[in-house]
Amino acid sequence: MRGVDLAVILIYFAATMGVGLWVTRGQRTVGDYFLGARDLPAWGVLLSIVATETSALTVISIPGVGARGDLTFLQLAFGYLVGRILVARWLLPGYFNGQQETAYARLESRFGPGTRKVISACFLVTRFLGDGVRIFAGAIPLALVTGWAIPSAILAMGVVTMVYTYIGGLKAVVWADVIQLGVYLTGGVAALGIAAGLAGGFPHALDLARSADKLRLFNPTLSLSVPYTVLGGLLGGAMLSAASHGTDHLIVQRLLATRSLRDARRALVGSGVVVIFQFLLFLLVGVVIWSAGLAPGDVPGDQVFPRFILTYLPPGLAGLMIAGILAAAMSTISSSINALASSVTHDFYASLTGRREPAHLLAVGRAFSGLWGVGLVAAALGFYRYASGTDTPVVVLALSIASVTYGALLGTYILAGRWPRASGRDAIFATAVTLLCMLVVVFAGPLSAAPALGWLRPLGSLAWPWYVPLGTLITVVAGMGSSFLGGSRVRS
Repeated sequence: MRGVDLAVILIYFAATMGVGLWVTRGQRTVGDYFLGARDLPAWGVLLSIVATETSALTVISIPGVGARGDLTFLQLAFGYLVGRILVARWLLPGYFNGQQETAYARLESRFGPGTRKVISACFLVTRFLGDGVRIFAGAIPLALVTGWAIPSAILAMGVVTMVYTYIGGLKAVVWADVIQLGVYLTGGVAALGIAAGLAGGFPHALDLARSADKLRLFNPTLSLSVPYTVLGGLLGGAMLSAASHGTDHLIVQRLLATRSLRDARRALVGSGVVVIFQFLLFLLVGVVIWSAGLAPGDVPGDQVFPRFILTYLPPGLAGLMIAGILAAAMSTISSSINALASSVTHDFYASLTGRREPAHLLAVGRAFSGLWGVGLVAAALGFYRYASGTDTPVVVLALSIASVTYGALLGTYILAGRWPRASGRDAIFATAVTLLCMLVVVFAGPLSAAPALGWLRPLGSLAWPWYVPLGTLITVVAGMGSSFLGGSRVRS
C-alpha cells in the first residue's frame, strides 16, 4: 500500500474514533445513548439516514451494476422516494404519540406485548443477516488495498467501529455518518471525473454508453422475472422503502431522535431525494468505467470499482476512496449495533425484567452493543464463505435477505391500522406464514435442483423487487383470514 493512502485511511479512522469520544459528554441515560436525547437536527438525521442505508454495497456493487447493465436500477430509487412519502404521511405520526423507544412499541398498544416481541425478533434476524452481508462487502476493498485476507479485513474494520459505537451511542453514529457520507461522495465524484478522462472525456463516454443502450433509465416491460422494470421499481421499491423506513428500527430510531414530527418528515423525505442522486452518481461511475474499457467480463461485478480505484486513482485520492468505502461499511456496522442493542434492551430486557431505571438500562444497552458487534463480525465471516464462489451482486444478496421479513413487518402494520378485527394472535400467525412462504420463494432456485422439488422452479424466477409486495400481500391475507376463522375482535 502506498504510504499516503495508508495515512489517509488512518486519519479517517482517528476522526471517527474522535467523534465517538466527543459526543459522550453529558451522556447519562439510556435515552441519551439510544435516542440522542431526542435533540438531533433534521439535516443531520437526513444525512445519517442516507449514509446508513447506503453502506458499502452502494459504493461497491452499484458501479458494478452500471458497468454490467444500464441505469434501470434507478427505477427502484424513484420507488424509494414514493415509499418514504407514504411513511411520512401515514406511519410517522403514530411514532410521535407518547415516548416510544423503538419502532415496535406502538404494536404493543394495538396487539399486546407478545406481538411486539415477535415483530422485534423479525427485525433482529433481518438486520443481523442483511448487515452481515454488508460488512463482508465493505471488507473487500480493505483486503485488496492492504493485501490482507478478507477475514482479517472484517476483523480490523469491525473492532474500530465497535469501539466508537460502544462509547458514543446514537449521537456518535449519526455524526460519524455525516462525516462518512461526505467522504465517500467526494471520492465518488472524483472517481467519476478520472474515469471520464480515461474514456476520452465525459461527453464521449456518454456517447459510447448511449450507443450500447447503457443509459436506458426506464424499462416498461411487464414481467415478474425481470429485476428492474418501471412497475417493479415503483411498486417494489416503494414497498421495500415503506418497510425499511417505516418499520425497521434502524431508520425509525433516527426519526425518533429528531426534535419533532415535522423534523422527522423533512429528514425522511429529503433522504429519498438525496438517495436518487447518490444512486445516479455511482451508476454513472460504473457506466463510464465501462466506456473507458476498464470493466473486463472476467472480473466479478463487485470487484470492478475496487480494482479501478487501486489501479487508476492517484495516491491520496485512492486512499480517500478506500476510506469512503470503509466509511459506508462502518456506518452500517455502527448503526446496526446501536439499533439491535436498542431493540433488545427495550423490547425484550426491560419488558421481561421490569427494570426501567435509565442508568441501569444505559449499562445494559452498552453491554448488548458489545455482544451485537461481535455477532455481526461473525455473520460477515460466515457470508464471506457463502459468497466466495458466486458472482451474485452483494447488493442483491443483502436486499433479498431483507425482503424475506420486510413484507411481514409492513403487512403487520397494515393489519394494525386498517383491519380492526385483527388480534395479536392473527398478526403472529400471519407473520409465521409469511416467513415460511418467503423462505421458500427466496430459496426456490437452489431447492428446485432436487428432483422432488422441481415444481418450485417458477417461484425461483420471481425478481427480488417483488419479494416485499408478495410478503405484504401474504401477511394481510393470512391475518384477515385468521381473524375470520378465529372469530377475532378488536382488543379491548
